[in-house]
Amino acid sequence: VQLQASGGGLVQSGGSLRLSCVAPGSIFSIIRMGWYRQAPGKQRELVAVITFGGNTNYADSVKGRFTLSRDNAKNTVYLQMNSLKPEDTADYYCNADLWSGSAYHHDLWGQGTLVTVSS
Repeated sequence: VQLQASGGGLVQSGGSLRLSCVAPGSIFSIIRMGWYRQAPGKQRELVAVITFGGNTNYADSVKGRFTLSRDNAKNTVYLQMNSLKPEDTADYYCNADLWSGSAYHHDLWGQGTLVTVSS
């Protein structure tokens, strides 16, 4: 079971990007999915997370600028990032706990997608 992350790119300060994380079609439900980021020389940090019930939690540094949403039919979670700042520059990773209907898949990681915000 693999997660597919996409949507990174180069954007000017103040711009927007939308990241997507897709779970396989065989997955019955997304229990929890989050986005983490890691900037060069820094530890990986939680950016935002959404639970099965739709509850969301955001890092203080992105509150009011980033928004999580979920399309259950597509097994996809989106991270809409607005008002981007140079300090948002990092590799972004999605992470999830999934239920396939017969098995629980815990702590899955997608590949990183690079977000670069120029000043």
